[in-house]
Amino acid sequence: MDEKVEDLGAFDPNIPEEGPSAPPPGWLDNIHGYGGHTGGAEDNPLYPPPPAYNPQPELDRNTLVPNVRVPTVSEDVARDALLKFVESKWRYSSKPARNLTFRELKPVTVYRYRLETYTETRTSTWEFEPYHGQPVDGPQYGMSPPPWDIPVNLPQRFTDMVEKIRVPHSSFVKPCHKCNGCGRTRCTHCHGRGQKRCLSCHGQGRRRNQAHSRRAGGARRTRCSACSGRGHRRCNFCQGHGYKTCSVCQGSQSLLHSILLTVTWKNNVANFIPDRQPDFPDKKFENVTGDPFFVDESVLVYPIQGFPDQEICSISSTFINEHLNRFSASSRILQQRQTIELVPLTHALYNYNAKDYDFFIYGMENQVFTAKYPSVCSIL
Repeated sequence: MDEKVEDLGAFDPNIPEEGPSAPPPGWLDNIHGYGGHTGGAEDNPLYPPPPAYNPQPELDRNTLVPNVRVPTVSEDVARDALLKFVESKWRYSSKPARNLTFRELKPVTVYRYRLETYTETRTSTWEFEPYHGQPVDGPQYGMSPPPWDIPVNLPQRFTDMVEKIRVPHSSFVKPCHKCNGCGRTRCTHCHGRGQKRCLSCHGQGRRRNQAHSRRAGGARRTRCSACSGRGHRRCNFCQGHGYKTCSVCQGSQSLLHSILLTVTWKNNVANFIPDRQPDFPDKKFENVTGDPFFVDESVLVYPIQGFPDQEICSISSTFINEHLNRFSASSRILQQRQTIELVPLTHALYNYNAKDYDFFIYGMENQVFTAKYPSVCSIL
């Protein structure tokens, strides 16, 4: 039997196998003030601000809120709102909305309390890029400033934003950790040989001719056309070289490492609406606006006192304490704002065809909610 011994190419032992895609622990220098880095994709330690950066609330401070008159809705406004609602529902007939008789329009006092706490958070991570001779701002030029001493331009208040800053004097150059400074890595598909065993003949160079076997009853073997009898084929992943350009340093052999400071500004919002009407789903209030008759803004705001709705007073104190405890430990509180909105809500009771119905008008937009409407067109 004519068997061909598999003969794959030899690999260059000087070309290393692929190393880790991220620097391993201990690979990077420890920059003063930026401890906590352990290496890896999740390496992003948080730096709480120094105590002096966060203001402290004064004891027994409270905020007074003026009274406000609850708005009323006329029958014409209520009917127009219902007609617009019906027009948006293709199965609803407009006839009941035009011909109904109002029995009562009941205004409901609904307040929405909102607390906004605008915070700044600072974290850092190591970044690297291929080194091609660009300037290196390293420790030889001075000590890196601590995370909270690096100046930044504040965005507009209560606006979410992220800014990334390279920490001064934190850069240095090291051989690439993935290719050990070679600029190339061994191809993992052919194990650095540049050739792979032919799958058609299993590396033998010949394979059985099935048609001839059926006619002659023999087991004649012919040269493999896929590999031209060599038993191996060129590796398509490395084009037969046995190696690939390092994907991390892109062949430059060295990497420029730097600490990247990430500054995150976030507006943290808490909302509360007392449940004043059990037949109306409070979630509907999320999509409408109210009349913000009270706005209190300061570095720190204080609990509301003396407002007619005691639930608002209570939730104000709760939210303020929760935000102070949650954010002052890890972030810098830049500004707070508390708002009370009067959200219009009217319960409209009406009669149509000797039957009683109702609907709700809510928000400054005069949106409508109804659980039951008199006339619904049938689907054929």
